Amino acid sequence: MNFNESSGLWGKYRTDTAENTDGCSENGKSFTFSGQLKTLQRTHTGGKTYPCHKCSKNFTDLSKLKVHQQTHTRRKPYTCSEWGKGFTRASDLTIHLQRLSGENLYTCQECGKSFSKSSHLKRHLLTHGVGKQCTGSECGKSFTDASTVKIHQRMHTGEKPYTCSECGKSFTHAFNLTSHLQQHTGEKPYTCSECEKSFARLSAVKTHQRTHTGEKPYTCSECGKSFASLSTVKRHRRIHTGEKPYKCGECGKSFTHASVLTIHLRIHSGEKPYTCNDCGKSFSNSSNLKIHHLRHTGEKPYTCGECEKSFADISTLALHLRWHTGEKPYTCSECGKSFTGASDLTIHLRLHTGEKPYTCSECGKSFTDASYVKIHQRIHTGEKPYTCSECGMRFSRSAQLKSHELTHTGKTIHMQ
Repeated sequence: MNFNESSGLWGKYRTDTAENTDGCSENGKSFTFSGQLKTLQRTHTGGKTYPCHKCSKNFTDLSKLKVHQQTHTRRKPYTCSEWGKGFTRASDLTIHLQRLSGENLYTCQECGKSFSKSSHLKRHLLTHGVGKQCTGSECGKSFTDASTVKIHQRMHTGEKPYTCSECGKSFTHAFNLTSHLQQHTGEKPYTCSECEKSFARLSAVKTHQRTHTGEKPYTCSECGKSFASLSTVKRHRRIHTGEKPYKCGECGKSFTHASVLTIHLRIHSGEKPYTCNDCGKSFSNSSNLKIHHLRHTGEKPYTCGECEKSFADISTLALHLRWHTGEKPYTCSECGKSFTGASDLTIHLRLHTGEKPYTCSECGKSFTDASYVKIHQRIHTGEKPYTCSECGMRFSRSAQLKSHELTHTGKTIHMQ
């Protein structure tokens, strides 16, 4: 049989006979086709000759650019005949079909376990200690590839290379920016079949559906507690490890969650982006706004099983329950005193350190707790928000109102 250099048969012959005529001068690696060699050489020279005109991302290979462009058009030309599910790349369809057939192509040489995807095998190899490490001195965490290490290191450096053109907000990951952009467009294409609630991401609707099924597939290996999502169990594990990877550049305080750091930074900036439509009051985080809304509606959906007292939020109920159980899980390392809530311990520790981070803007007086500043400032404003229902007399503090109400009941306060 005659072979032609330009024919597909010639390529097959070169592969079968292991004839690799094209070699890389940088690392000596050989290839069957010159095109493969050119693609590799671009990785050495840093040449990225194929730019995406939608997002300015660059690629060393034209075929990779074409696949990438389908993420903008959302075109999925490869469809599974069994399920009707669409895929951007032919390789993704192949993997999907392998899963349906139960075929596993990638086998771990350490333990013999098989996987349908090479990336799944790479993740599994980390359990054997095989992988690339974070080169920084911060954590030494291992990853399957160099690109994942690079993304992970942004957690330490604070780098956020993906910026929203609408509002200027920056993100560590490209997919986080994509999700964020849907907040501007209002697009929520994924709907829960149970309650018809809509979501911007497919993963979010899948996690949400577990609230209906009660499924909690992710379990903490330390304490056995189960969770509905992988990200939640990862955050939970930091309670056991003590890891606090998110550090405030202003005061050096560290946090277990990136979202908590974001909220904390608003203490320094004074930013309160969440505003109540009823009264105009602003808050630094959305959960506080939700709790505040319940004051207007009077709704208290969380009830104590011991005394039937109701609360606007579940965290306040959890704190209240400790009054019944006597539990005080937060202990001062200085004097051994215990407290029911973490915030109570934080305030108490300031007695030992002398720290008074909250200052009155009128007179400069400092306080250990933000609530004390608020009460103090009523001296300057003359505000008296607590009113006696019997006589209409007003007070600046709730404790003063309670003492006053006893004059109507005839009861007296016994001072010790």
